[in-house]
Amino acid sequence: MANKFIDNLLKRKTPDEIISEAGSSGLKKTLTAFDLIILGIGAVVGTGIFTIVGIAAQGGADGVAAGPALVVSMLVAAVACFFSALCYSEFASMIPTAGSSYSYTYATMGEFAAWMVGWILMLEYAIGNIAVASAWTGYFFHFLKGFPFLPQWLLNPPIWLVNDYRSAIAICNQNGIDPHSQIPYLFDKIPFAINLPAIVIVVLISLILIKGVRESARWAGVMVAINISVIMTFVIAGMFYVKPENWTPFAPNGFEGVFMGAFIIFFAYIGFDAISTTAEETKNPQRDLPIGIIGTLVACTVLYVIVALVLTGMVPYQNIDFQAPLAHAMRMVGKDWIAFIISIGALAGLTSVLLIYQLGTTRILYAMSRDKFLPRSLQKLHPKFQTPHVLTWITGVVVIIGALFMDIGISADLCNFGTFTSFIIVCIAVLILRKKEPNRPRPFKVPFSPVTPVIGVVCCLGLMVCKLKTLSDSAILFPLWLLIGAVIYFAYGYRQNRLEELRVIARKRREEKKIGV
Repeated sequence: MANKFIDNLLKRKTPDEIISEAGSSGLKKTLTAFDLIILGIGAVVGTGIFTIVGIAAQGGADGVAAGPALVVSMLVAAVACFFSALCYSEFASMIPTAGSSYSYTYATMGEFAAWMVGWILMLEYAIGNIAVASAWTGYFFHFLKGFPFLPQWLLNPPIWLVNDYRSAIAICNQNGIDPHSQIPYLFDKIPFAINLPAIVIVVLISLILIKGVRESARWAGVMVAINISVIMTFVIAGMFYVKPENWTPFAPNGFEGVFMGAFIIFFAYIGFDAISTTAEETKNPQRDLPIGIIGTLVACTVLYVIVALVLTGMVPYQNIDFQAPLAHAMRMVGKDWIAFIISIGALAGLTSVLLIYQLGTTRILYAMSRDKFLPRSLQKLHPKFQTPHVLTWITGVVVIIGALFMDIGISADLCNFGTFTSFIIVCIAVLILRKKEPNRPRPFKVPFSPVTPVIGVVCCLGLMVCKLKTLSDSAILFPLWLLIGAVIYFAYGYRQNRLEELRVIARKRREEKKIGV
C-alpha cells in the first residue's frame, strides 16, 4: 500500500499526453510574438518602476537600503531571472500548454509536485495581484490630486474606504490617531475597511479578460505604449537634474544592501513567466514563446537600469519616496506637471500588470481543473467569447477578498517566495527531462546545460535564503501556504485522480466487451 501511494504521488504525465489534452481545450489561437512581448512588458513594467524601486533603494521601514547600488540589485535580479527564463523557454517551446511551470513539473516530477507548483503559482499571481491593486489605489488618488477643483470628499476620502484594515490601522497609529475615530468597528471589536478603488479596478479587469485574450492584448498594448512614453519622459527630463554626488556612497550597506535590494526588486521582474501561460492561445508557440519570454526580460532590464540611474542621481537615496518615487522625485525638482504625467503612466502600468497577472491565474487554474485537481465545472467556457469566465470571476473575487486583509509589503514578499520556488523547480525540471527523454525534439534548447539551470537554482535559492534570515511575516506565511496546499491535495485532488483512473479502467473494459461481442 505504501509503495502504491508513493507511486501515485510520483505519477507523471508525458509531454505528449499534456499536449494532447491541451489540444482539445477550445481556447482560440490568436497571439503572435509581438503580442507576447507586449503582454510581457505589460506584466513586468509597472509595480517595479513605480513603487517597488523606491522601497529597494531607500530600504523602507524594516529593510536594508541598496542606495545607488540599486542598479546592481536590478542586474542581480535580472541575472537570476535570465537563467530561469532560458529554462522556461525550452519547456514552453516543447510543451506549449496553459499550465506553465505546473505542466512542466507534471511531466518531470509527478502529480504531487505538480499540484504544489500550481498552488505556489496561485501565490505568485493571485497574491501578487493584491499588492498591485493596493499600489493602484495609491496612484489613483495621486492622479486625482492633479485636479484641485474636485470635491474634497473625493480627493481625501475616509481611510477605511481606500485601505485594507491593516494599512488603515497602521496609518492611524503612525499619526497618533485613535482608530475608533476613523474606522468603523463591527460589534465594537472588528475593524471594517475596504480598498474600494482596488475592488472596482479588479472588476473592470475581469470584464476585459472575459471578453477575450486578444482584446486583453490590445488593452495591454495601449497601456504599455502610455507606460513607456511616460517612463522615457521621466528619464529625459530627469537627466538634467542628475547630481553625481548623489551616487556617493554607491553601496551604503555593501553586499547586504545589494542582495536585499535584489530580493525586493525581484517583484518588478515577475510576470515574464506569465507569457508561458498563454501558450494554448499562441499561433506558433514553438517559435514565439521563447522570443516573447527572453525579449520581455531584456527590454525590461534596460528600462529598469536607466530609470534607477536617473532616480538615484536626482534624489539622495535617503529621500526617495517608496510610495511614488518617480513622481516625488519630479516634485522635489519643481516639475509638478511631469509628476502628474507620471501618475498617469503609473496607472496605465499597474493596470496592465493587474490584467496579465489575472490572465495567468485563470489559465493555470484552467490547466489544474483539466487534470482533476479542481472541479471540472471550472473549465466552462463563455458561450460567446470562449474564455474561462467562471475562473476569471473566481480569481477576481479572491483578489478582492485578499485586498481586505493583506497590505502591499506582505503581498509582494509572498509573491516573491512563490516566484523563486517555481523558478527553482523549472530549472531542476529541465535537467530531469534532459535525463529522462534526451531525444525529445526541443525547438529551443537551454545553452550550456546543465551549468545554466544549476546557476539559475543557485541564484534564486541564494536570494530566498537572504530574505528568510529576516524571519518576517512573509517568511512564516509562506510555509503555511504550502501546508494548506498539501492538505487540499490529499483531501480532494488525490482522491479525484484515483477515481478518474477507476473510470478510465471501467471505460476500457466496456469497450473490450463491445469488441468481444
